[in-house]
Amino acid sequence: MSQKGTASELGTQPIGKLLTQYAVPAIIAMTASSLYNMIDSIFIGHGVGAMAISGLAITFPLMNLAAAFGSLVGVGASTLVSVKLGQKDYTTAQHILGNVVSLNVLIGIGFTILSLLFLDPILYFFGASEATIPYARDYMIVILLGNVVTHMYLGLNSVLRAAGYPQKAMFATIMTVVINTILAPIFIFVFHWGIQGVALATVLAQIIALTWQIKLFCRKNELLRLKKGIYRLQNHLVQNIIGIGLAPFFMNIAACMIVILINKGLKLYDGDLAIGAFGIVNRISFLFVMIVMGLNQGMQPIAGYNYGARQYGRVNQVMKITVIAATIVTTTGFLVGELIPELVAKAFTTDQTLIDLSARGLRITVMFFPIIGFQMVTSNFFQSIGMAKKAIILSLSRQVMILIPLLLILPLFWGADGIWFSMPISDLAASIIAAIMLYRQFKLFKQKAIA
Repeated sequence: MSQKGTASELGTQPIGKLLTQYAVPAIIAMTASSLYNMIDSIFIGHGVGAMAISGLAITFPLMNLAAAFGSLVGVGASTLVSVKLGQKDYTTAQHILGNVVSLNVLIGIGFTILSLLFLDPILYFFGASEATIPYARDYMIVILLGNVVTHMYLGLNSVLRAAGYPQKAMFATIMTVVINTILAPIFIFVFHWGIQGVALATVLAQIIALTWQIKLFCRKNELLRLKKGIYRLQNHLVQNIIGIGLAPFFMNIAACMIVILINKGLKLYDGDLAIGAFGIVNRISFLFVMIVMGLNQGMQPIAGYNYGARQYGRVNQVMKITVIAATIVTTTGFLVGELIPELVAKAFTTDQTLIDLSARGLRITVMFFPIIGFQMVTSNFFQSIGMAKKAIILSLSRQVMILIPLLLILPLFWGADGIWFSMPISDLAASIIAAIMLYRQFKLFKQKAIA
């Protein structure tokens, strides 16, 4: 099927069928990605040590910061590609692809240079101690050297998915997971390269996947392909890409600030191992969050295309189905976190203190997990239809306006418990705000449909 035909299906095929077609590959890819992060942590915990898990957790803010710049380009571009395909504006969609490549190269190189120049001060600011910084430093040096590859791989995968090839985007992600999962234990247990071996396995896996993506986009029969004349940055495209990508960008920046506050607070009240506990809790909860993100990625091209085509009834329908599916996922995460937290924590480490800290933290963190799926889908929904301001408001409501103040205030009264309880409280408050905004938007869609 031609790429034009593949894209036009977004406006004609049944919504349930489309969401399954687009979301299942994305869910598989995101779940696989989350699983290999978990597997990395398990290898590190058993092959390097409990303190190495804390060192890895120290790198989370810097990883979030790198992801922020990656999503600024990737998410913004994929949304624009979906809308432009819906409008049959194939020339602009082609130039968006070229601008994705140029922006990712420029931003990736700049981020790498600045981060490497100030790496130790950055890691200490993020909560590192003399015991954890060797692990954090060794890991991040390798990751940063491959940062351009990471940005390019994620950016091209976003465009691939938005252009009507979710299965190929899924395959690229699974490819990195399989290669990384094979290489990481070899580098740790055979070559004894420690935490650097895990980072090297990640970068090598992404290099191989990026090579395959480039080959796909170089095929002459593709509507969107890499060719001469599309790489010059165009102001209006860059502004639109960045404008739409600001919502996930700010969300990742806020996530960076939040992890810094969490790391510093846990280190102050419970010590370095508490940071490792947060690292384990983050890996477990993130598995379910990534599944919801997969649903969101499946929803994005469908919502974007139909919004561009002014088919508001279909936009509403895909939103509702995605919310139901996301709620089922996060409710499952809630049950796992409340019923078997010790069991899942033991998969990462044999250190009993770390297991106990992780189990308690997980029980608290997933307290309101059943409703967080709704909040995530709503934020992504506004982003998918190009309503960047509303998406930013929703992203910042949980992260900045609610969670950060709670992280600063509650520990003064409850110590480490105040840090853990800040997360579910912010989930509840942000979901209420999302419900109000979504209700108002659905009313507007209904009025437009009638008109």
